[in-house]
Amino acid sequence: MKRTHHCGQLRGSDVGKPVSLIGWIDSIRDHGGILFIDLRDREGLTQVKANPHSDDSNFNDAVNRLKDESVIEISGTVVARDAVNVNAALPTGEIEVDIDALVTHNISETPPFPIDDVEGDRVHEDLRLKYRYLDLRRGKMRKMLKMRHETTRSIRNFMDEEGFYDVETPTLFKSTPEGAREYLVPSRIQPGHFYALPQSPQQYKQMLMVSGVERYYQIARCYRDEDLRADRQMEFTQLDIELSFIDREDMYALVEGLMKRVWKDTLGVDIPTPFRRIPFQEAMDRYGVDKPDTRFGLEISDFSETFASSSFKVFAATVQNGGVVKAFKAPTLADVTQGELKNLEEVAKSLGAKGLAFIKIESGEWKSPIVKFFSDEEKAALQETLQLEEGDIVFFAASAWEQACAILGRIRIECAELLKKRGKLEIPADRFDFLWVVDFPLMTYEEEHGRYVASHHPFTAPVADDFELLDSDPKRVRGQHYDLVLNGVELGGGSIRIHQSDVQKKIFEDVLNIPADVVESRFGYMLEAFKYGAPPHGGIAFGLDRLVMILCGMASIREVIAFPKTQKGQCLMTESPSPVTDKQLKELHIETSILEE
Repeated sequence: MKRTHHCGQLRGSDVGKPVSLIGWIDSIRDHGGILFIDLRDREGLTQVKANPHSDDSNFNDAVNRLKDESVIEISGTVVARDAVNVNAALPTGEIEVDIDALVTHNISETPPFPIDDVEGDRVHEDLRLKYRYLDLRRGKMRKMLKMRHETTRSIRNFMDEEGFYDVETPTLFKSTPEGAREYLVPSRIQPGHFYALPQSPQQYKQMLMVSGVERYYQIARCYRDEDLRADRQMEFTQLDIELSFIDREDMYALVEGLMKRVWKDTLGVDIPTPFRRIPFQEAMDRYGVDKPDTRFGLEISDFSETFASSSFKVFAATVQNGGVVKAFKAPTLADVTQGELKNLEEVAKSLGAKGLAFIKIESGEWKSPIVKFFSDEEKAALQETLQLEEGDIVFFAASAWEQACAILGRIRIECAELLKKRGKLEIPADRFDFLWVVDFPLMTYEEEHGRYVASHHPFTAPVADDFELLDSDPKRVRGQHYDLVLNGVELGGGSIRIHQSDVQKKIFEDVLNIPADVVESRFGYMLEAFKYGAPPHGGIAFGLDRLVMILCGMASIREVIAFPKTQKGQCLMTESPSPVTDKQLKELHIETSILEE
């Protein structure tokens, strides 16, 4: 099989050349006994023409047996198409190949769905995933696999130029069950003991810094046993980075250079740097989320002071009990239908709201069941802050600060979608709003369990100016944590790490209240390592799948992963997970029992 060209290579300059091609039959058209075949490989498509051979019945029989998606090899001569038959939409549209010889490698059965970008997109995803090897033949899917390849190549080139070592870390790790749920792997050699698949190489990369590697990266496979969604898979790939002797400014500069390089290499787009920075508190107050989409407005305002003594008791009582009253305006969306309004209310209720208060501005009037309780001063404050106009609608949330932010942050996104459907909000496909979210709280307090938990992870260093607050008021301590956000998607996050053994132990035991024996069993080796000259260090990790998803303009990471799992965690192609034999379980010293919930 010595092909001379890929199916997307031939041009008008190749007319007269003898060539050999091999690939899949994209389509067959019979024009009065002459067959026109579109032959496809991963690089494109070429039209080849099979004229009946009067002296070769074997050739004629082979041609007549051909079907779509069969694999064939042809040899022939490149000829120019007649001017009227030139296909300007096809890179190879000026030419075709007259077939002299044909080898049939495999006759395909009729595929379960069309191998076509338009028709293939209409096929139910479960069917596409069951026959993923066919789905990946589609041009659109091949382009996304190629984009993933080009992205990782760009990353590797950049990291190499910046002096990083690519170091692999183990995928059989120690269980540390304080984060997302882990996948456990039983040890046959040590009965009753388990490995865990790593959620990230976090502790290993910190050990590499202690080892003096200084600049490490890895395109690492990671695992989390959690519920799936459009931008989450149980096994995923991340770009993992760790550096010694840096501060946050060094990390910002490095990552901005990397993103600039990737966007230029893959899309040919120049990304302006430096990226905007927003403190966590501001992001939540203005956008209701710590990964804001800043390509549109609809910003949230705080009216707690305005309604602190309001006649509307719901708002007043919320403020008096330490909560907040927040609102935002959706311009020109007063025409929201009852069905759309009900959906918005259900979204709010899913986040803990009892309902969704609103005011419509229609025919010069404020229309709402609650507006009769508002004083003239309260109305004036809303008007001045939100600049209300005819056709606008205002949505409110009154509850604890974090919950109010979350409710309106989600309603804000839903309203943006409604405005886009109405043609009232346009976001260019080539707009990329990068930003850093910084100054996260180091700790959050879990009322349910009566304890502090790390906002990012327990290895994040506190801001030096806040260190003394660790004992008196941990909630006020800021962490040296940073998230990179793009168009409402968290691409990655990281932090400057704790590198002193005594400080790390204090965080574990005094702030997080992890018992000393548990700290020793889970992290003893790390605390020991920090006693032997651990350098200041920090790092970041990016979801490679999410990054490629955005570069490809897709809404789900399943589209940019070669063999993804469904939302139920299944691989429909291989029918996994699947039962194992009693013999396998016995070798692992395991018995199974399905417990009813």
